[in-house]
This record gives sequence, C-alpha cells and structure tokens, in this order.
Amino acid sequence: MSFRIHEASPADAVENAFFRIQREQMADVPILNPALSVEAVDFQRWQGHWLGIVVTPWCMSLLLVPGSAETWVSTGDNKRRFVKFPAGDFAFLGSAEAELGEYQSCPLFSPMGQFATQYEATMTARASLVALLTDAAAGEATVPPPAGQPSLSRRRFLAMR
Repeated sequence: MSFRIHEASPADAVENAFFRIQREQMADVPILNPALSVEAVDFQRWQGHWLGIVVTPWCMSLLLVPGSAETWVSTGDNKRRFVKFPAGDFAFLGSAEAELGEYQSCPLFSPMGQFATQYEATMTARASLVALLTDAAAGEATVPPPAGQPSLSRRRFLAMR
C-alpha cells in the first residue's frame, strides 16, 4: 500500500478517489442512488490524523487518513483494526487509492437507498461524526427516553442501517 502523510485536509483527494471509483468500478452497479454524489464531509484532525466521512451513491463510510507517520497504525489491505472513539470501538479496514494513498474505512450505510437527497445524506454524516465523538455513556445518562420509548443513543444511531 502506498503511504502518504496529509498535512492539509485530504477532502479533495478523497473526493477524487471516490469519483474515480464510481466512474471505473461502480458505473453499472444497480445499488447506486442517483440522487447522491460523492462528497467528503467534515474532515478534521483527530489524534494526529484526519477523520471524516465519505458519502457516495453506494455507501457512507468513516475514513481515517494519515496525518502523521509517527502515530499511524498501518493495517495492510483489507486487514481490520479497532479504533477507540468516545462512542466506543469501531472496526476499520485498510485500503489504498492512487489519489489518496493508504487510508482506513468503517462502513456506516450501504446501500444508500434510504436517502432521498444529498442534503439528507450529508446531515446524517455530520450527525454520525458528532455521535462518534461524543461519549455514549454520558449522552445516554443525560437524556433518558420518554416512558415506553426505546433509547435512541448515539451508539444505536450509528448502528442503525
């Protein structure tokens, strides 16, 4: 896998890689949602690296992209590692694309048929990042569900498909 450190936000490289994937590998796949496009959402620094979400017509995934050689944990292609976030531990798979280099992804939604608009998918991506970076125990403890209603914790929100 090619290793590249991104000193600035990798959002453009993410979009370029996933637009190419859509064009070259996904063009005739029937699960594509025609209302959606590739979008890199809210890439931000997290523990020395870049964390954000890529929305595509076929999936929505969390991405970790190297921002530092010293603390990056390489997994190898299609190898899994667990990453601890305030909301809990999440499994990421290693991958690489020419435009982006090595990165790791954690799928959130696939296929994307439940989203009617790009705006809806983008807002779901943003809410997912907020939930990921919020302590699940604190979130559940401060807002109990109404009597007779199931808890819609941030962790359950991320797990909904």
